[in-house]
Amino acid sequence: MADQEASGLQVLLRTLQRSSDKESILTILQVLGDLLSVGTDRRIRYMISKGGSEALLQTLVDTARSASPDYDVLLPLFRLLAKVGLRDKKFGQKALELEALDVTLILARKNLSHSQNLLHCLWALRVFASSVTTGAMLGINGAMELLFKVITPYTQKRTQIIRAAAEVLAALLKSKSNSRRAVNRGYVAGLLRLHLDWHHQDAANAYVLIRRALLLCLRHIANLRSGREAFLAARGMEILFSSAQNCLDDKCLEPIISVVIQILRQCYPKSPLPLVTSSSAYAFPVPGSIPPEPPCALTEEDFEDDADEEVDKDSDSEDTKEQDDDLETDVNKLSSKPGLDRPEEELRQYEAMCLELSCSFEELESKPGDNLNFEETQDAKHYHIPTVTSPKQYYLTKDQSSWGQEREDVVQTSLLSMVKMGRSTVRPASKRGPGMNAYQNMQSNGLGIDSSGKEVPDVQASLKEDAWDIDVISCPVMSASLSNSARPTETAEVIDKLLQTHPKHIPFHDPHLYMAKARRTRSVADFKRMAFPDIWGHRPPPSAQSMLERKCGVQRIKIFEDVRRLIEPSDVINKVVFSLDEPWPLQDTASDCLRFSSKFESGNLRKAIRVREREYDLLVNTDVNSSQHQQWFYFQVSGMRAAVPYRFNVINCEKPNSQFNYGMQPTVYSVKEALLGRPTWIRMGYEICYYKNHYRQRAAVMGGASEKCFYTLTFVVTFPHNEDACYLAYHYPYTYTALLTHLDILERSVNPKQVYFRQDILCQTLGGNSCPLVTITAMPESNSADHLEQFRE
Repeated sequence: MADQEASGLQVLLRTLQRSSDKESILTILQVLGDLLSVGTDRRIRYMISKGGSEALLQTLVDTARSASPDYDVLLPLFRLLAKVGLRDKKFGQKALELEALDVTLILARKNLSHSQNLLHCLWALRVFASSVTTGAMLGINGAMELLFKVITPYTQKRTQIIRAAAEVLAALLKSKSNSRRAVNRGYVAGLLRLHLDWHHQDAANAYVLIRRALLLCLRHIANLRSGREAFLAARGMEILFSSAQNCLDDKCLEPIISVVIQILRQCYPKSPLPLVTSSSAYAFPVPGSIPPEPPCALTEEDFEDDADEEVDKDSDSEDTKEQDDDLETDVNKLSSKPGLDRPEEELRQYEAMCLELSCSFEELESKPGDNLNFEETQDAKHYHIPTVTSPKQYYLTKDQSSWGQEREDVVQTSLLSMVKMGRSTVRPASKRGPGMNAYQNMQSNGLGIDSSGKEVPDVQASLKEDAWDIDVISCPVMSASLSNSARPTETAEVIDKLLQTHPKHIPFHDPHLYMAKARRTRSVADFKRMAFPDIWGHRPPPSAQSMLERKCGVQRIKIFEDVRRLIEPSDVINKVVFSLDEPWPLQDTASDCLRFSSKFESGNLRKAIRVREREYDLLVNTDVNSSQHQQWFYFQVSGMRAAVPYRFNVINCEKPNSQFNYGMQPTVYSVKEALLGRPTWIRMGYEICYYKNHYRQRAAVMGGASEKCFYTLTFVVTFPHNEDACYLAYHYPYTYTALLTHLDILERSVNPKQVYFRQDILCQTLGGNSCPLVTITAMPESNSADHLEQFRE
């Protein structure tokens, strides 16, 4: 049956090519039309493999070149060509070889006043133009001039023909040679006039597809640098911005808005980042490396848009690449949980080593009968380790604390002396670090939860009574590094008074110990201050925070607001208010301007620019000794007004996508909230999105193969208090000083009879900080030789 069917189709196609009888041709076209009207694309592809495209094109050429072309044959023939040509990747080349392009153009010119015949010719031209090479040939033969005669200003007549002509023109302009020809002949201004006319007249949005096709023509022209220049010269940015800004929320205009956004982003003039150099603001001399050359300032050549050259070559592979894949990310496509790579039954063999496969660690509790009766508090349950502020165990006098420490050292030293006989490499337990005195002072002060139970009212009263200097509190000066100044002493007194006035219980934290550790931490940034959340500590949020629900269209709104800077700059301030690159302070003295700071451990903010009254562009620093890798931000902002929305734009992000497009929010810590008894980092912000911006950097600057694109993370924050000091971060910060502090607290929190815990210094880092080596294991149950040998191994 397959052979008979194949031979039958081939007989039909051969008969179609050779027959000159009108009735026979119409019958064969009717049969082919019926065969291809049902079923799947397999029938069409099968017909193409048997020479169906060539047969139809040859019939077209023969019929059109007759003395009087018979449109009773041509119209069904054009309909079949349009259907088959969409599935034949070589259809344009075949049409070019059989001279079907010229024939179709001639028929279209002859039927400008005959709507039905012209419409069928345009359908065929649309299929021919799907090949860039064939489209370039059509452009040479005057196809674009013909189409502009068909595409008229707004009319309710012949709209089907106008739509088809606009779609053919958009397909032709995929060819760079056609786009260049359109620019040289002034078609850009004409297309903008047509777009405006259809936009203003089509109030009912009945001809969205015509308007979209006209915009697609502009988008393809904008792929060329000369096209973008012509678009800007014709005030295309202003025209598209004004025509679309009130339609962003109209879902029926989605096909139009998406193309408008693409054109605006494509034609927005590319510029370099507002930085003096692309290199990091910090440099660290690495032993054995060649000292880097002094960074040179960025010039116009460092961001010149040379991505697409004005070449004359056209090929089918040069189809427009989708440039807006970062917009409107589909959250539903994000996998919520990765699947297992093997059956769950096979994982049970690892339960002995990986308790997390079978245990819920949140349900673990200390076993009854422990020699040291550690008492868990509500705040400490997240850590499963008794904290130093546990009232029953650690509210000791200085003498008691020293006695407990001496007893612990005796236990470990006596045990290690016996183990040392079997293995000489085991060393005695390390001594306490330099923060011990501060740690004992904290214990002797009896800091903890206020027994009166009136913490929040007392805090509120003291805030009003003492009128604290929020800047001094929020970022205290490190007294060790600035010992000759009177300011650090004043700051230390303020912090001490705060700690006495507002006793609190934060698990796994000790402010005095942290300050002592921070004074000894060295950093390439040479920070002189400490962030308030690091000193004061923080608790986890009182409850889990859900992902922020994505607002549809928020990226487009933000992009339009960015475009507004270019075309309506009247409200743009564009003033630098903070910069690490400037030797003098740049903070704006205006009462309504925010104040920024990042000169503290783990802080990262290189520059802040006040764009509008309540909008700021932020630039983060790259990795040290590098000109790339920037995503982390952590900075302090103060001087805000409560219940007023502030927009922040981190404009030099690198990742092509981010979890901020899927509901993630920045973390915010409020100093006043902490003093009111709520010291927590919480997820805040709305209108959050992440998208590609207009900043570029040439490949020569980066040493790469292509230019570097940057992305904007934008979010809006409404602060809870006036004149507060808040910290904003990419995620919950965790500093090197916090690590050292937690290790010391952890060492004092374990039961020395059950857990062997020892800190050593593995080495000194190149920056001068110690790299801790921690040994944790179970203590032997007894002093028997077997148990000691097991411990030694």
